[in-house]
Amino acid sequence: MEKQYTIEKPFELQGVGLHFGVETTIKVLPAPANHGIVFKRVDLGENALIPANIKYVIHTERGTILKHKDASVATVEHLMSALYGCQIDNALIEVNGPEIPIMDGSSRPFVEKILEAGKKELSDPAKFITLSKIIRYSNKDNNIELIAIPDDKFSVSVLIDYNSTVIANQYAILNSLDEYPEEISKARTFVFFRELEYLYKKNLIKGGDVDNAIVILDNEVSKKEIDRIADLFKKPHLDITPHQGILNNVEMYYSNEPARHKLLDLIGDIALLGKRLKARIIAIKPGHTVNIEFGRKILDYYEKEQARKLPFEIDLSQKPIFDINDIKKILPHRPPFLLIDKIIEMNENVVIGVKNVTMNEAFFVGHFPDEPVMPGVLQIEAMAQTGGILLLDAVDDPEDYLTYFLKVDKVKFKNKVVPGDTLVFRLELVSPIKRGIATMKGEGFVNGQLVVEGELTAMISRKPKTDN
Repeated sequence: MEKQYTIEKPFELQGVGLHFGVETTIKVLPAPANHGIVFKRVDLGENALIPANIKYVIHTERGTILKHKDASVATVEHLMSALYGCQIDNALIEVNGPEIPIMDGSSRPFVEKILEAGKKELSDPAKFITLSKIIRYSNKDNNIELIAIPDDKFSVSVLIDYNSTVIANQYAILNSLDEYPEEISKARTFVFFRELEYLYKKNLIKGGDVDNAIVILDNEVSKKEIDRIADLFKKPHLDITPHQGILNNVEMYYSNEPARHKLLDLIGDIALLGKRLKARIIAIKPGHTVNIEFGRKILDYYEKEQARKLPFEIDLSQKPIFDINDIKKILPHRPPFLLIDKIIEMNENVVIGVKNVTMNEAFFVGHFPDEPVMPGVLQIEAMAQTGGILLLDAVDDPEDYLTYFLKVDKVKFKNKVVPGDTLVFRLELVSPIKRGIATMKGEGFVNGQLVVEGELTAMISRKPKTDN
């Protein structure tokens, strides 16, 4: 069983934020199991906590910003990517300003610190989001598509196309998170020279510099124009000649470094799901906005699936312990008043039974026939019959006994039960059977949702003898 991880010891980094241009310090601290990744704006007070969760994303232009209550933190994607890539599930990140430092534009500085700090295995199992169907997000106008395919591990493939002479179609693959530190973390963020003035006017990339981004020139630009943009950002003039379409003459770590950086960003945004994802992701032209929308689709699907799951493990397709013929040998009831179809599981304290609600039930003829709803009293009766089987199993010759219910208490009906529903009942003894009397807590579920509950007290009684 895979376990959760945190870091072995704290670490600290300092740098300028890409968009706000403010120098900040981050301290990454170990955290206990199930804590998750949480940011803390220490400059805003003790309670300025921001969970690293996709539900708190408020902005996605050129970076991902989280906000919870009155506290926000910007450009979290590279640090989140590093934590996810190193499989760190729990950490407290203290930051004394509005933004995570951009460092060199990659996640490598964070990864190096994580590896230096070491990983600490925790006792609790890792939490996963698993899929049972393909999840798709698409924007046909921009030829964008992101797909999550069910798998037993996490992998990512990214294709980008900027219609540029410098960045042609590029493809990047991550087959395993074990590859992340060497194959992905060094990939730096990039920007086209033609975008710089636009971003400046949008009040972005105030902390941008030739040392923390690859600046791509895909059109011929005069030295005068380059100097004008440098003046705009209050940066020194570059005494260089653009080389192979790269303004700052940096050497690419990989021939497909932009594609790898987009993969890095995608992992950082996917990390905001708050759990590890088991899926194969294929992304065509990803970006922060579509990454977050895609992540929200995955989370919405996962939460709905979880809501449909029973609060206990059971396989409704498994061979029952008792089928309908077995039940008829134990209970004296017969259709239309035999209201349980099969018993799936049973031990000395718990029984789980199933009732398939169909339109041809006799009670639907008169009970709201135009909008059929299973009567609540019959839900309780079906629950009682399920509990009766548990009680009768406690005697050696159950066919010689009956169960009579003495009291029904604390009954609540949560949702309607209608034709087509499968009612799953679970009853558990509240206390051991004494003198043939027992109290059970009963619950009924449809699609994982609790629809009825109550406490039932019953007495086991031997059938009266009949003269032949």
